[in-house]
Amino acid sequence: MQQGTALVTGASTGIGAELARQFAERSHDVVLVARREAKLRQAADTYAARYGVETHVVAQDLASREGRTALYDEVQERGLQIDYLVNNVGIGTQGHFLDTDLDQELTQVELNVATPTHLTKLFGRDMRERGHGGVLNVASTAAFQPGPFMAVYYASKSYALSLSEALHEEFDDDGVTVTALCPGPVETEFQERAGNDDVPIGDPDAGGLLRWQTPDEVAEAGISGLANGTAVVVPGIEYKLLSGLTKLLPRSVTRRLAADLNH
Repeated sequence: MQQGTALVTGASTGIGAELARQFAERSHDVVLVARREAKLRQAADTYAARYGVETHVVAQDLASREGRTALYDEVQERGLQIDYLVNNVGIGTQGHFLDTDLDQELTQVELNVATPTHLTKLFGRDMRERGHGGVLNVASTAAFQPGPFMAVYYASKSYALSLSEALHEEFDDDGVTVTALCPGPVETEFQERAGNDDVPIGDPDAGGLLRWQTPDEVAEAGISGLANGTAVVVPGIEYKLLSGLTKLLPRSVTRRLAADLNH
């Protein structure tokens, strides 16, 4: 990849924090975006001191059109050129669809669906005008099948995957690459926040084949895939096999298996 600046959403923890760190380690300047400003500033100071890169912090809630527009406007006011956009921010919810909180799931749609759509539209136009750039959308292996008891989350990741693959083709002549990163369960605070740390998919000791992945291996796979212009990246050989298997099995089977893991 050409040297440049990477903007990472959800950069205060988990996969987002590790993606930002690895971009900085590769001598890219970074713009760290999340709601928790203190954690962002601590990370920014660490990356600047350790890797000698420029770091920028934007504390912003991206769960609204106004918040996303404010992020873009702030970046423009600071005179920053975003060469790589990483749409990582997202949340999940677990439970029976009729019993889960409506406001939380609508926020989930805003963060997981509207945010990557909106930010890719805004920053992607600038990339096209310059003739180069890259977008990394953090999806999930959840994107490959329906997910009873995490219905909205699985649907949102299917959207992220489909959007990424479509834009990968659309942007090909514009010098802009788009990659979907589809990890399995990852060792982050996501499971606890989603409320599914007591079901098989949220329990590292109960998932059997579903080995939890680490943020560093997931981030490395994502950045490498982006650098290579790969449309879809599935880290881990076992998850590559599982994602391939979902294409062969009937949807009735894959959704039943997902229900067993999520309930």
